[in-house]
Amino acid sequence: MKFYTLDMLKKYNGRNGNPSYIAFKGKIYDVSKSFLWKNGKHQALHSAGMDLTEALKKAPHGEDFIKRFPLIGYLKI
Repeated sequence: MKFYTLDMLKKYNGRNGNPSYIAFKGKIYDVSKSFLWKNGKHQALHSAGMDLTEALKKAPHGEDFIKRFPLIGYLKI
C-alpha cells in the first residue's frame, strides 16, 4: 500500500478529473465512485483531499460507513 502525506492527499480532491480520496484515522479511502462525493464534495460540508478524522466525529453515520470504501493507502504524518 502507498503512503500519502497531507500535501500529496490534496491533489486527490475530485476536481479536474482527479480521483476523490479522504483520510480517516490514518487510512486513505477512495470515495471517487460514490454519488455522495460528486466532484469531490460531500453534502456541501466536506471536501476530498483532506483528513476528515475530526470532522467525521460529528457525522450522522459511524465509521463503519467509511470502511465500505476501498482502502488504498495510509497517511504519513
